[in-house]
Amino acid sequence: MTTIAVVGAGFSGTLLTLHLLRRCPTPTRLVLIERNSQFGRGLAYATGNASHILNVPAGRMSAFHDRPNDFLEWLSSQPESEIGTAVGAGMFAPRRLFGAYIRALLNEEIKRSGRGRLELVKGDVIGLDRTGRPLVLTLDRNRTVQADLVVLAVGNFPPEPMPVANSGFYDTAFYRPDPWAADAFADLNPDASVLLVGTGLTAVDAVISLFDQGHKGQIHAMSRRGLLPRRHAGVPLPAPEHEPYPTAVNTLTRFLRKEATRATAQGSGWQPVVDELRPFTVDVWQVMPLLDRKRFLRHLRPWWDVHRHRMAAQVADRVDAARASGQLRILVGRVRDYAIKDDVVEVYYRPRQQDTLSTIKVARVINCAGPGADYDRIQEPLIRDLLVGGIVRPDPLRLGLDVTGNCALLNRQGAISRRLFAVGPVTKGTFWEMTAVPDIRRQTEKLAEYLAGLVKAAPPRNPV
Repeated sequence: MTTIAVVGAGFSGTLLTLHLLRRCPTPTRLVLIERNSQFGRGLAYATGNASHILNVPAGRMSAFHDRPNDFLEWLSSQPESEIGTAVGAGMFAPRRLFGAYIRALLNEEIKRSGRGRLELVKGDVIGLDRTGRPLVLTLDRNRTVQADLVVLAVGNFPPEPMPVANSGFYDTAFYRPDPWAADAFADLNPDASVLLVGTGLTAVDAVISLFDQGHKGQIHAMSRRGLLPRRHAGVPLPAPEHEPYPTAVNTLTRFLRKEATRATAQGSGWQPVVDELRPFTVDVWQVMPLLDRKRFLRHLRPWWDVHRHRMAAQVADRVDAARASGQLRILVGRVRDYAIKDDVVEVYYRPRQQDTLSTIKVARVINCAGPGADYDRIQEPLIRDLLVGGIVRPDPLRLGLDVTGNCALLNRQGAISRRLFAVGPVTKGTFWEMTAVPDIRRQTEKLAEYLAGLVKAAPPRNPV
C-alpha cells in the first residue's frame, strides 16, 4: 500500500487531500498532518469575524472544477442567520463560512472513505529523513510518520519585522508580530492610536477587526507606496479583442493599460481586464524572462497586488468612510525606529521622497506587512531542516521553495525529487498566483492527478 503524507491541513493541504482521495487507487493511504486544533480551515478561513469576507465572488469558490456550484449549493443549505444575505454567485461570503465548507467536505470524505484510508494527525512536523524507503517524518512528542510520498502544504508564514535600529522593541508588549493571533487586538484602549505596518488586504482586515470591537482611536496604516486594495465593481465584461498576451514586463504593462482604457470607453471598467488575465497568469509568469520577473517584483508588484486582490464593496465602503472621517490615515514611508516613552510608542518614519524623519505616537504596532517569504529568516523547524540538509532550496526570486511545473521540489544542486512535493503559497516562485482559491484549486487538481499516476505506476513495495 502506498502512503502519501500531506504536511499542513489548511486550504491547500485539505483540498489536495480531497482530490487525492478522488483520484488515487483504493489501497492508497493518506495522512493529513496539522499542527493547529482545526483541520480544513487554515489561517485565512479560521477567523470568527463575520465582517472578514472573501475577496472572490462565491460563484468562483467551489473546491471542485467539475462541480462549479458546489460552494453555492452548500451555502444555500445553511441557516439564513449564518449567511446574512441572499445567496448568489456574485456575493462575497464571510471567510469563516468558506472554512466551514472545506471542513464539511473533509468530514464527508472521511465518512465516505472510512477512517482506514485517511488518517488525521495533529502535530508539528520538525524534520524529515529521506535516507531510506519509506520517508520518515519526525513530529513533536517523539512521534514519526512513514510515507512513500510527502507534500508540503505549509501555507503562509507570519510577516517579517521591519529592520530598525532598536530591534529590541519587537520583544515588547507594544508589538504584535501576527495580525491573526488571538492577542493582536486584545486589551487595547478603544481611544488609543494604532499603527498597522502595511496597507494591503491584511491591513484592511485589521481595520475591520478594530471597527468591529468598537475602536474609536486613530488608525495609522503605513507602507512604502501607501497603496490600498482597489474596489471590486460589478461591471460588465467588454467584448474581448483576443490579442495575444505579451510576456515582456514593459510590453505587458502597456497592453493592460490600453485594454483598461478600451474597456472603460465601452462602458465597463478596468476590473474585467485584470480578471481576463487570470487563467493565463501562470503561463505568462513562467514564460516571462527571469530579469523581467525581477523587475516586476521590484517595481510593479504593489500595483498589481492592489488591482488583482481587491476589496468587496461593503468593505471598501467602511474603509472609505473611515478615511473621510480622518480616523484611518494612510502614511507613505518606511519605519526607521521605535522608542517607548511613558507607555507610548514613538514611531520614527521617513516619508517617501523626504530626507527628514517624521514621528507619530501610538499605543500598539501590528505587523500587517503580508506573509514572510525570506527563507533565510524563516525559523520553521521543518523548513530549516530541509534547507540545511540541502533537500530543498529557495527559488531564484526568493518567493518560496524551488519546484518544477509538477510541484516536485528541487534540492540544492537542482536535482528533481521523485518523492517530495509542495503546493500552495510556498510555490509562488514558479507559479506566482498561488494565494487565491481558484488558482490553488487548479494546482491541487493537477498535482493530485500527477501523484495518482505515480502511485499507479509504482511497483508494489514489500512489507517490512
